[in-house]
Amino acid sequence: MWKDLFFYLRNRKKYWLAPVIILLLLLGIVIVIGGGSAAAPFIYTLF
Repeated sequence: MWKDLFFYLRNRKKYWLAPVIILLLLLGIVIVIGGGSAAAPFIYTLF
């Protein structure tokens, strides 16, 4: 799956999408980790 995604980005010259995808992945990880921890109130104030 990841290999196909990067293959698509490279062949279609959509290099600007790479930072967007990385940012969305990091944001998802922060939400998942922060949802069940004591830091959840601090994370939700950012949004």
